[in-house]
Amino acid sequence: MQNHRQTELGLGATVSVQLKRLTDLLRNSLLARNTFWMMVGHGLRLLVQATYFVLIARALGAEGLGAFMGVVALVNIASPFAGLGIGNLLIKNVSRDAGLFACCWGNALLVTFVSASVLFVLVLAFWYFVLAVSIPGLLVLVVAISDLFFGRLVDVSGQAYMAFQRLNRTAQFQVMLSSLRFAAALLFLTFSAGHRPVDWSLYYLGGTAVTALIAAALVSYELGSPKLALERIRPEMKEGFYFATALSAQGIYNDIDKTMLVRLSTLGAAGIYAAAYRLIDVAFLPVRSLLWAAYARFFQHGVAGLQGTLGFAKRLLPLAGGYGLAVGVGLFIAAPLVPLVLGAEYTETVEAVRWLALLPFLKAMHDFAADSLTGAGFQGQRSCVQVLVAVTNVGLNFWLIPIYSWRGAAWASLLSDGLLAVALWVMAWFLARRTQGQPAANPPPLANP
Repeated sequence: MQNHRQTELGLGATVSVQLKRLTDLLRNSLLARNTFWMMVGHGLRLLVQATYFVLIARALGAEGLGAFMGVVALVNIASPFAGLGIGNLLIKNVSRDAGLFACCWGNALLVTFVSASVLFVLVLAFWYFVLAVSIPGLLVLVVAISDLFFGRLVDVSGQAYMAFQRLNRTAQFQVMLSSLRFAAALLFLTFSAGHRPVDWSLYYLGGTAVTALIAAALVSYELGSPKLALERIRPEMKEGFYFATALSAQGIYNDIDKTMLVRLSTLGAAGIYAAAYRLIDVAFLPVRSLLWAAYARFFQHGVAGLQGTLGFAKRLLPLAGGYGLAVGVGLFIAAPLVPLVLGAEYTETVEAVRWLALLPFLKAMHDFAADSLTGAGFQGQRSCVQVLVAVTNVGLNFWLIPIYSWRGAAWASLLSDGLLAVALWVMAWFLARRTQGQPAANPPPLANP
């Protein structure tokens, strides 16, 4: 009995020590606090998102979910160009000189609205010539308004706080977005008789628009009112285009397979694959939180060139990579639970999750190499690699999906993410050797006079 009591006391002391270490880490490390905030924010967001995703998946069925997710994936490919990378430029400039915020914020709002308007027309044109047979035009129109205009406004508002490393606000915007979409889902289930994808898209738009307007107003109130500095836009557009290209390429090799499944296979296959990929996204949450928290830091370390950003990345990568492997094993084991949550219609999603279980590890590997290049001023080189991988991914999907349906899409994803990890690390190693001892490729911007 005494030994048992001593064991309990020992365990209690161990827990107490670990909690004290965690508290001290959060108190003394801004990176740890920001990672914590993003973990909490993304965690709450995904908890709410998972809840309404289950409700919507059951209400729409595999075919309806496939139609909606196919349109979302299409718009996600175009949405990075709604802003032309202006949010990333805001983070880069303001993280190095806070005095630039007002003009960067004003320019971000202007460029986002103008570029989103152009993309809106292009997305509708793409629907007319490619997807008009299987997807209603109203569904495309509503999702495009939601994600190109309001969704990007939420993103840019969050990036404004990222520039000041105040990721508690960024996290709150993410939670707000999911919470309002959850409320929209409840309204949809209550008042929509037919439970059609088009009906859900209207409620989805409402939740996104309210979040965007609140977020933008809060940025202007807390950080500063927007001011236009049109003379700054043109000189930065080249780098901004690189940011947008990289994000769009990322959208292609992450999401184009869902749209292509709608066109080249069946809506049911698209729904099964989309549900599995959503679970992979949920599992990647801790690494994504760390990447968001560290993003502004990569620009600060980038003042010392690639040696600075790679040194920073190598401190974080073992933890992220180890987590990616561990969660992949967990996904493989826990996959049979999926139909119990989503319903018997998603039985094939078990196999799809197991096929994709390696993705969290591969994503961790290439994301840290990518942000190392960005922070050191090699966004153009990063973008070129990502575009080449995106093109490869599209080619693989054209070849494999008609033969193997969603399994072909899974193979294309695994090959593309693996190729991206290798290519980015080889690029980073080559550029680090070539630039060793040279000034940084992208020095800090000059402050306004």
